[in-house]
Amino acid sequence: MSSPPSPVRVFRFEALLVGDAWQPDARVEVDDAGRIASLDLRSPDTACEQVRGWTVPGVPDVHSHAFHRALAGLTEAGGSDSFWSWREVMYRLAAQPGPEEVEAIALQLYIELLKAGFTCVGEFHYLHHPPGGGRYDDPAEMSQRIVRAARRAGIGLVHMPAVYESGGLDGEPLAGSQQRFRLGLDEALAIRDALAGSCRGSGCGFGLALHSVRAVRPETFQRITEDPGATGYPVHIHVAEQVREVRECLARRRARPVEWLLDHTPVDPGWCLVHATHMTEAESAAVAGRGAVVALCPTTEANLGDGLFPLGPFVRGGGRFGIGTDSHVSRSPVEELRLLDYGQRLTSRSRSVPRSNPDGRRGGALAGAGGELLAHAWEDGCRALSRDAGMVTVGRRADLVVLDAEHPALAGRSDHAVLDSWVFSGTESPVRDVMVQGEWVVRDGRHPHEEEAARSYAAVIDGLA
Repeated sequence: MSSPPSPVRVFRFEALLVGDAWQPDARVEVDDAGRIASLDLRSPDTACEQVRGWTVPGVPDVHSHAFHRALAGLTEAGGSDSFWSWREVMYRLAAQPGPEEVEAIALQLYIELLKAGFTCVGEFHYLHHPPGGGRYDDPAEMSQRIVRAARRAGIGLVHMPAVYESGGLDGEPLAGSQQRFRLGLDEALAIRDALAGSCRGSGCGFGLALHSVRAVRPETFQRITEDPGATGYPVHIHVAEQVREVRECLARRRARPVEWLLDHTPVDPGWCLVHATHMTEAESAAVAGRGAVVALCPTTEANLGDGLFPLGPFVRGGGRFGIGTDSHVSRSPVEELRLLDYGQRLTSRSRSVPRSNPDGRRGGALAGAGGELLAHAWEDGCRALSRDAGMVTVGRRADLVVLDAEHPALAGRSDHAVLDSWVFSGTESPVRDVMVQGEWVVRDGRHPHEEEAARSYAAVIDGLA
């Protein structure tokens, strides 16, 4: 039997969230694979690196389209009054950037995500081909650019090439900018396999994205249930985001999108349904019963006028959810969670937070509304990405975020008020330091590549019409 990797770094945290409790003077050893090798609570050791502040697990961003970062703020003029008109503006952007531009946009985004407290991103990647169509010599060219950006930023990545085969539920051919998106299942699996070698040991994982019920052929869904190469990885899909999508699916397939998906695919704990905004109670219960995770992207869903996810019934039925930034009109985990919660309060006209525990409460540091929301984001988000992080325990990745205890948002706070204040006390971020797989990637609120990345990003944006 081979011996475990030897510890290479040792830290002593002033206050570390372990389970539902703040543990003072917690000593953590991190091995050379970036995992927690040992955890010693209330340690007297002062010879190792001392970390002051409130330290929590990093948040996984379960749903991202990196190139959309360049679009944020450019779709608010008159005429872009629905998801479908917004999509036309997005298509115009999608027609332009090449590999270098996409890499620069992704690097800027990933640095912003890290500085806000995200430590891993699920990249739902569907920009595969050159502007105007055609093919790159390397079919994985655009995916390689995403991987390079993530590695340079230091963020954990779960890369998911998206299958995109048709322009509608009747199998319409792809047109215009959609030609850049085209990808069959075999091609998606080939990209995943092509990247596997170069990503080994880098913290990069893989999954499979199916763009939507309308963009993937029914026979491809059937193959998912039969092809061993398509199993064993997370499977993510956009579904039931818009009322129009629901109406069209009912008209053409005699079933609602989530209903059709449940009837024709093996939705299980390895699946993540993105948005799922327009579900019936029966669909919500069925998704919860299957153990699938729903990816909620509240700022994007609000910006596009999608509607409000039925969080209360879903969570009370045992449903799991993570959070994503999707179109990146926000890059903050707490802003996503805050808007998610406030939407529920507005519709229910109550300050009651939907809770999944039978007794209605989590304990200790997780007892408040902020802790409840973050607990889902950590646990369910990592489940959606098959990322072994989200909690501080031996064997998990050392993906950690340090909150500045002296920041005005956290001044005088303790116990559950720390997390509640992080989520609900405004937009000034108390995130000071960020660690991914045992390596500091943000220190004192700064990333080592942020100035250079910002200059490259600005040059790309200036060059896009």
